[in-house]
Amino acid sequence: MAADARNHVTGDPGTRTPPVPDRGPARTAVPAPAHRPGGGASPAPEWGPARAAAPAPMALPEAEGPREAVTRLHAHGCWYPSAGPDGTEAAFICDRGGVPQLWAGPVDGEGVRLLDSSPDPVKEVSWSPDGRWIAYTTAPGGGEHSRVLCVRPDGTGRRLLAGADPDTSAYLGCWAHDGSAVAVTLTAPAASRAQGDGRWQPPDPAGVNRPARDGRTNSAGTHWTARDGRATLLGTTAYAVGPGGTPATTWPGGGLSAYLIDPDGLASPVLLATEPDAPTLRVCDLTRDGRLALLRRGPRGRREAVVRRLTDAVTTFTLPVADGDHWIGRFSPDGRTLWLRSDAEREYAALFAVTLDADGMPLGRTVAAERADSGLDLLTVAHDGRTAVLAWNVRGASELDVVETSAGYGIAGTTGPARPVPLPHEVVTRVAAAGTGRLLLALSGSQRRPGVWWAEGVSLLRTPWSSRDEDAVPPGRAPVRPVLTRLTARDGLPLGGWYYRAPGRAPHQPAPCVIHLHGGPEDQERPVFDPLYHELLGRGLDVFAPDVRGSGGHGRSFVDADLGTGRFAALDDVADCAAHAVTAGPADPTRLAVMGRSYGGYLTFASLVWHPDLFRTGVAVCGMSDLLTFFAGTEPWIAESAAHKYGHPERDRELLRALSPMSRIDALRAPLLAVHGEHDTNVPPGESEQFVRAAREHGVPAELLVLRDEGHDFLRADNRRLFRRAAADWMERHLYPF
Repeated sequence: MAADARNHVTGDPGTRTPPVPDRGPARTAVPAPAHRPGGGASPAPEWGPARAAAPAPMALPEAEGPREAVTRLHAHGCWYPSAGPDGTEAAFICDRGGVPQLWAGPVDGEGVRLLDSSPDPVKEVSWSPDGRWIAYTTAPGGGEHSRVLCVRPDGTGRRLLAGADPDTSAYLGCWAHDGSAVAVTLTAPAASRAQGDGRWQPPDPAGVNRPARDGRTNSAGTHWTARDGRATLLGTTAYAVGPGGTPATTWPGGGLSAYLIDPDGLASPVLLATEPDAPTLRVCDLTRDGRLALLRRGPRGRREAVVRRLTDAVTTFTLPVADGDHWIGRFSPDGRTLWLRSDAEREYAALFAVTLDADGMPLGRTVAAERADSGLDLLTVAHDGRTAVLAWNVRGASELDVVETSAGYGIAGTTGPARPVPLPHEVVTRVAAAGTGRLLLALSGSQRRPGVWWAEGVSLLRTPWSSRDEDAVPPGRAPVRPVLTRLTARDGLPLGGWYYRAPGRAPHQPAPCVIHLHGGPEDQERPVFDPLYHELLGRGLDVFAPDVRGSGGHGRSFVDADLGTGRFAALDDVADCAAHAVTAGPADPTRLAVMGRSYGGYLTFASLVWHPDLFRTGVAVCGMSDLLTFFAGTEPWIAESAAHKYGHPERDRELLRALSPMSRIDALRAPLLAVHGEHDTNVPPGESEQFVRAAREHGVPAELLVLRDEGHDFLRADNRRLFRRAAADWMERHLYPF
């Protein structure tokens, strides 16, 4: 198989906090948590890990780019908008230069500017409320570790706020409402190692003879991230938040810490919270007077909202919240109402209103907006607190409502009638408030690449710098609009998915078909334009993209249906979906293939050995082939979160072994292609390497494509093209051998 020079194919593979300087009469300094006399952040408790050291802003060379990218992609995507204070300009992520980068410009004009021309992909963007800074997250080298930077809207003053240490990651939180500081979460470096068979071992402080990511041995001093001790991962649902909390199971060197950081560097960082063993921690909002913080924490499937009182580090309220978007809610301007997107005691997420007293203690909660058979996907509250925007997930597509909140009705926890906003495309991926009465919407759909639209009232206009719908693909072949189809699993559970019919075929003419399985498993297949599908369809291959049990968007019970031994039923779902593609597709039963990324890659490996006579071939992308070696090699916080979903690597060792495709490698019959990013620390490349090696040892054709400068997500345009073409070539070679 051909590969460019950048990729290869192989078969063997605590400080005291002074007052925040006054920057104008509109600012209110956020107080330091009063953990000890004097107001400084208190030291980490003896029972917990050493918290991540407070970062200091670090000046960087200017990196503003030309007004137009040197290599502009004709069909590019724009997403993740964040508006300036008056809503006339937006910062956003765009890949018009071949990699997701930070851009900014007027919402109604072409004059956009590249604010950071470095090659590190940008993941999140947030414009400060005072308009002076734009904070953003990048992934150095395209890998899984991230850092937080900020830059002025004119491209000057670029500086690194957190994440300089390659053994840590930093994640972006909310801004203080006066723009004086931004919340950042840091991971503490782990100080341990694990055996190659996935069993836990005590720390190796000297760093000698540590197993590297690829199974080789590191020398002392090499950066390496793992976990330590005889960790009990998720032995309890209790979490300790900051000093004074009750610890859950902990081990040295783990944990997350959230700080407020002044991007000007005039005030020392303020510690907001420390989680000893949490897989996630994000600061979603602060009250305007700085008394309360809204945190999102917990593993997949068990996220929760936490209200923390900053003056004495007391947690005043918790409530389970839905997976999905990180931004779970917001305080009202007076801090007496908390709006939350939650699925507590419900099948589908709804809008909750929690009333709070002056000390942040809950007085009651109500469901302010709900739908019977669809969940609340996104929640955005306007800066003035008078309006909320609700994006509902309706069988994979989005429906948007605007409601007036209690600020306009005088009764806490109530909303006005919903005003629907017509959408030009199927799916909303982000909503951002943009000044008075204006919204920015990131939209995607089956006929377009991601773009940004701005709305006033119910009128939507595409931003001039977003790709036009007709530019989604080169001229001559329009994107295929998928058909939603439903089926029933062998145990009676309703399933569904989207069927893409290759153009030019008669309605009932059998066609080779690729069963494509999404990641997560809590992700959901949605009707958005996927260049991979477009490539496969152009080769005459149908695509059926189902939601097997464990997928999001179908209620809490469906998400939890694959827990524990339920994952065996999820493997049966793949076969049932393939059978449905044949009977209702119509797919050719003799020319079926299976493909997926991340968890979908795991399902691909598993389907090829659980159903060896069903598929002619498979393409597994960044998939786990052995759940025990996955736990041994992945990031500690990912292991924390994954244990709830897949099973505990010690208590459930035999279950994980039984669910691992490597345990059934003798059954493999179909040739396969594995694809992996070289910097993937979510699912390390060894997961693909060991499966390809074992396949070849059993006489089954197998190849491995490693993409340079990529992590778990493939973000660079040249690598994405190489991946799509390699996958389509492989499918075409094995599904058209007649």
